Amino acid sequence: MSELLAIGVSHKTAPVEVRERMALPEGGRRTEFIRDLRGTGEVHEAVTISTCNRTELYLVVGNPVEAESRALAMLASQAGIRPTELAASIYSLRNCDAARHLYRVTAGLDSMIVGEAEIQGQVKRSYEAAITGETVGPLTNHLFKAALATGKRVRTETAIGERQLSLPGVAVALAREQVGGLQDRVVVIVGTGETGELTARALADSGAHPVFVASRRRDRAISLARRYGGESVIFDELPQALERADMLVAATASPHLLLEAVELAEVMASRRARPLLLIDLAVPRDIDAACAELDGVSLFDIDDLQAVIARNRRVRQAEARKAEGVIEQEIQHFAAWLGSLEVLPTLTALRVHATEIASQVVGENTGKWEGATPGDLARVDAIAQAIVNRLLHHPTARLRELRDDRVHARMAMIRDLFGLEVEASPEGRSSKASDAESLAEVRELRPRR
Repeated sequence: MSELLAIGVSHKTAPVEVRERMALPEGGRRTEFIRDLRGTGEVHEAVTISTCNRTELYLVVGNPVEAESRALAMLASQAGIRPTELAASIYSLRNCDAARHLYRVTAGLDSMIVGEAEIQGQVKRSYEAAITGETVGPLTNHLFKAALATGKRVRTETAIGERQLSLPGVAVALAREQVGGLQDRVVVIVGTGETGELTARALADSGAHPVFVASRRRDRAISLARRYGGESVIFDELPQALERADMLVAATASPHLLLEAVELAEVMASRRARPLLLIDLAVPRDIDAACAELDGVSLFDIDDLQAVIARNRRVRQAEARKAEGVIEQEIQHFAAWLGSLEVLPTLTALRVHATEIASQVVGENTGKWEGATPGDLARVDAIAQAIVNRLLHHPTARLRELRDDRVHARMAMIRDLFGLEVEASPEGRSSKASDAESLAEVRELRPRR
């Protein structure tokens, strides 16, 4: 039988130095990784989530031990880390535990900032990318639709998202602590994606003057500058922009450093000892860690924000407990659905196994009955099959009626007790038509802000 396997690292298990090397940005790198992983033959479906706080693989596999070993080796290879060094940071979950983890991630309960809203959109986009890349199937389709619906239910039925501090919001709160009021402060923002825009919005609300630096999308930088009352410059003008800035926020998806210590040292020399605050929200990091050693420079990366986040955590504990209750209700539904997929093939394998044993025993004794006619032997064979049918009748009826969250565990126990080999269900393959339907359906699941 196919199993659900989740493998990953997060801010809870690995520092930013590891997470940035593990990141799988959208595009060619992620596509190539998944293609190579699925080429092993044991991975049937795959969805990858890669954000600043986590890189996770959700896989449907035939052999979880082999698939886990292969995935770990590939993650270590692409990160340039030995598997033995990475093992301490990796978590691996199966079936309902894997689903529960995804539900908690989508609801914001596993985030650095409990209840953050951005993660639901990130999960949705990761799922859409997997649909487009044709790496999903019935199990991952059901899993991610259910996870997104659960995240939406958590935000509807609890107040976990109220008084929200997103990662950009926390960055702005930290900036306010470091430089005082933000009114009329000049803030350089490198990165015009979602995080950059959310940061700009929070800064503009605080009275700061944003300067958008375009590394690739000049038109996007100009649009954001108009929207939030700032200005835009090309990337080559970053040093000049920093000479007059009070702080810089970096939030790009670049795989390389965008600001190195040597370059910043020249900028600081022209600032005449005016302090400069740097906040790096990117994974991989945009700013060279050595910049923190320069006089007048204060550098904070994404892990440094945890102290600010901790102050907000107590406020959300009660709502988080309510959210956990919602998730457990939804996990029961998922577990029952997952188990129901296994009932028929398990029962079929059990009946085939019992029939083969009965036929084998009858065959072993065929030559030991002196004077038995062919009719007698046929009756013995019929009696053996009748015993099999009567013995399995009640268990079969009971197992077909199971609808609770223990179906999956019970099926696994039966297969283990009788040593049954059950082939993966043909339902474990997807079609382009069903993928298109899934893509249209998931786009209707809008996270509540």
